[in-house]
Amino acid sequence: MLTIAILPDFNGIIEILCLTAAFYYVFYFLQGTRGAPMMAGLIMIFIILSAATRFFRLEALTWLLERLLVYLAVALLVIFQPEIRHALAEIGKQHFFGGLSRVPSLVDQIVQTVNLLANRRIGALIAIEQSIGTRPIQETGVKMDSMVTPELLASIFYPHTPLHDGGVIISDDRIVAARCTFPLSQQPGLSLEVGTRHRAAAGMSDETDAIVVVVSEESGFISVGHKGQLIQNLDEDQLRRFLSGILFHPPKKENWLTRITDWINHVMKVTKHARI
Repeated sequence: MLTIAILPDFNGIIEILCLTAAFYYVFYFLQGTRGAPMMAGLIMIFIILSAATRFFRLEALTWLLERLLVYLAVALLVIFQPEIRHALAEIGKQHFFGGLSRVPSLVDQIVQTVNLLANRRIGALIAIEQSIGTRPIQETGVKMDSMVTPELLASIFYPHTPLHDGGVIISDDRIVAARCTFPLSQQPGLSLEVGTRHRAAAGMSDETDAIVVVVSEESGFISVGHKGQLIQNLDEDQLRRFLSGILFHPPKKENWLTRITDWINHVMKVTKHARI
């Protein structure tokens, strides 16, 4: 018996790829935000109502749902306006042929800031985001979008300023949030003498791949948290070498073009191996 596999034509493949990319980026940009549970709830309600109307043939309810879809689209734009704005900004910052490059001066700016604060024994907690996003932690603080300068970073941590309590997050070479609450490490191996800032640095590096620089308020010593480890008592040269070694040779990030290309290659491979 001859079985014929019905495969989508070229236009169908393009439509599938476009829809896949659209749904992928909707969930990708909503992941970790307060809009994610709302989107999940709306999807569940829509699926349940659609299944109920089709199974029980509820014509009036089907007619009502079809009419409400237009207004639902407008409502989604209003409800998810912050997430949509953030997603468009992220897409605009993507490069077609590779990830974002680090500005060499970033290390100098951080090292200058840390040395200034260490000499004056002013506590500081600075996280440099890597491939794992920190958006949920950013939402615990005050959102910013500023250049990284020693003057601005140092002023954030000066005592009695509104943003001094908590951590600062740097992403894509910009300060994106301040006064953030970092997760505290529960590692039993940490010394009991380690303070809250150092536990926050270790905890942040436990849950993400961020590099977290700490300045002790009591001693002025400089430490770095990375991959769950806390490296203490670094001097200026050691801190510079550590940051340069990681920030100038980061793990390769996939951009949106690479992800879509991978999907195209996968679909074409499946089509090629399909047989009549």
